[in-house]
Amino acid sequence: MNIRELTNEMNKFVTAKGWYKPDTRRPQTPRNLAISLSLEAAEILEHFQWHDEIKEKDELASELADVALYLLQLSSVAGIDLEQAILKKLQINSTREWDKE
Repeated sequence: MNIRELTNEMNKFVTAKGWYKPDTRRPQTPRNLAISLSLEAAEILEHFQWHDEIKEKDELASELADVALYLLQLSSVAGIDLEQAILKKLQINSTREWDKE
């Protein structure tokens, strides 16, 4: 599946839950989605608190999936083509000097 297909699947899920409706308890606003994305990203850190190795790979994979879903949702709601944004950023990064001394 590509990014657009994943975004479509995520949109189907959100629609099925009723979270696009005006009276939802989970409004899909950029602000709310950015907060949720940050909270889910922080949960990834819990897997490395006090140790460097991955102990529960399936649980880490689940948290990574949560982050990816919120990222897809935020880019969708904000009208950003995430695939193009990633490609553009890779192009910009390819010209940067990272370890200049």
